[in-house]
Amino acid sequence: MSEPIWNKFLTEQDKEVFSAAGYGTRQGFGKRPALLIIDVNWAFCGEKPEPILQSIQKWRNSCGAVAWEALPHIQALRDKAHDQGIPVIYTTGIRREDNWDAGSWAWKNKRNGEDTSKIAVPNLEGNAIVDMIAPGPKDLVIYKQKPSGFFGTNMASYLTLLGCDSVIVTGTTTSGCVRATVLDAFSLNYRVTLAEEGCFDRSEASHAINLCDMHAKYADVVKTAEVLEFFETVDPGQYNLPRGSSLKVPKLSPAIAAE
Repeated sequence: MSEPIWNKFLTEQDKEVFSAAGYGTRQGFGKRPALLIIDVNWAFCGEKPEPILQSIQKWRNSCGAVAWEALPHIQALRDKAHDQGIPVIYTTGIRREDNWDAGSWAWKNKRNGEDTSKIAVPNLEGNAIVDMIAPGPKDLVIYKQKPSGFFGTNMASYLTLLGCDSVIVTGTTTSGCVRATVLDAFSLNYRVTLAEEGCFDRSEASHAINLCDMHAKYADVVKTAEVLEFFETVDPGQYNLPRGSSLKVPKLSPAIAAE
């Protein structure tokens, strides 16, 4: 078995401390999961696979090529969830046209005030979910303004309506919106699993260390293949999913609402 992705960033003492303190115990999957796809939109992926330093010239929050490496894993999970009747819930950002509601996002990034209408990528809305994994008619899409998919949204209410006891988390960024969503899910006593290859970040170190920290205390970080195997065991038809009416997507600002 290969070593965890984060091991190369840890000292020997770090590894001994985690072991001695009992961190990283496997909790296991729940019985009624939902698949969460966090912020996998054009703004975080860019419009095509390319080196991150090129992509961020157009999309300042792009994660570059690693996003496109993660997309097939997310697609596989999404497709298997659809096959098994497992709820799929997406998040993405939303802002006013004038960007007034950026709020505290405006304080830590000097590019936040850019005129995104001048991005040289015609006909692409930054907050729109990437076409490759676009939501289906029975999927739910949650629009948010802060990192966590739970903060100020209907996420917990929808999970209650669906009778979910657990979440499988994918998306971006591992150190930002994914982590914030995981911590809130943990705090609400859901069992949390991350599909490792289905999560991505603009920083290799941030990605690995945050996976490490979440696996130690808040979630199980497992390979996508293991999640796919687990989905096969979930009882189809146990959820009261939407009937499948077409999605009515609100008008989105070109600005993105999360990091």
